[in-house]
Amino acid sequence: MTEATENDPRENNVLITISCGTNNPNRSVRGIHLAQVAHSMGKNVAIFLLDEAVYIARKGIAENLRAPTGDIADDLLAYLQEFEVPIYACAPCAKTRQIKEEDLMEGFEMAPASKMWELACKSTTISL
Repeated sequence: MTEATENDPRENNVLITISCGTNNPNRSVRGIHLAQVAHSMGKNVAIFLLDEAVYIARKGIAENLRAPTGDIADDLLAYLQEFEVPIYACAPCAKTRQIKEEDLMEGFEMAPASKMWELACKSTTISL
């Protein structure tokens, strides 16, 4: 693995990958919170939801997803949506869980694993 250099785009690009959803609200909400913090610090942020995390993309789920700290996924996502932070749901993961494009919240997009790799190669990546 190479370290970021002075002109490396990874210095300002952050990819947060989240693989847990309602099965681990603390970790899933924390990932969304970290994305919000990074964005507020001026970073270019994207989120990629994998495995159980694709449920977060489904309409009506985030409003009930809370961390023990009191953070609510829906509130954090509203911030990210307002600033058009890209949020991707793994297409095969969603399909396996019978989640369709029309089930997704506004601003969310289905994407293949190749999109995650494209983003990861240009970003500092945090995985939860």
